[in-house]
Amino acid sequence: MTRTHTRKATPRLALVLTAASVMVATNLYGAVSAHADESPSVPPGTEASASAPVKVDPNDPDLKLPEGATLAAAKVLDIKQVVEDQSGDERREDTNADVKFALQAEVLFGKDSAKLSAQAKARISAIAEEIKTQNATKIRVFGFTDNLGSSAHGDVLSKQRANAVQEVLDQELNDSNVTYEVRGYGEQYPIADNSTEAGRKKNRRVEVSFPRTES
Repeated sequence: MTRTHTRKATPRLALVLTAASVMVATNLYGAVSAHADESPSVPPGTEASASAPVKVDPNDPDLKLPEGATLAAAKVLDIKQVVEDQSGDERREDTNADVKFALQAEVLFGKDSAKLSAQAKARISAIAEEIKTQNATKIRVFGFTDNLGSSAHGDVLSKQRANAVQEVLDQELNDSNVTYEVRGYGEQYPIADNSTEAGRKKNRRVEVSFPRTES
C-alpha cells in the first residue's frame, strides 16, 4: 500500500504566491502607472481641435443692421491718469477732457488760516503756466476741509482759501478772457478717510481744474 504525503505550503511560499497573484491581476486589468511628463488635464470644451472653426455667413440677415439704422459715432474712452508727488502734497489728474491739480492745505496755508505762504505762491504759479499751455479760459477753484469743527466753519474757510488761490492765478494769468468758478465745499466730497489724520490731511485741499487742449 502506497502512502501519500501532503506538505503544507510554508509562509514564505504563500507570500511568493500572493505577490505573483497581484502581478497577474495587475496585468489582467491593465492598471496604468502615472508619469510625471503627462500633459495636465484641461477643462471640458477647451481641448485642442484639428477641425476648422465654424464659418460665418456674411449675408446672414441676423448680422446686418436693420434698415435705416446707423452705427453710433466713435467715442474715445475717458482715461484718467493720476500723478502724486512723493510727499503727497500735490496731485495731478489728467483725463481726455480736463486737468486737475489738488494742493493740500498744509503747503498753502497755516492752520485754520486763509493766508497764503510764499511756498504756496510758487506752486500756484506753476499751475498758471500749465493753464497757459492748455490755453484754458474757464478755471474752477474749489476749496475743501476735513470734518473737524463745525460744518459752517468749514464752508467759510474752504471758500476763503479758494478765493486766495484764485487771486494769485488771476495775477499770474493777467488775462481778461479767463473766467473763474470759485466755491467752498467744506467737508463735502472727501477723497480719503476722515477717521485718520492722514486721511483728513488729504481732504484739506484746494483743487484747480480746467479743460485741456483738444488733440
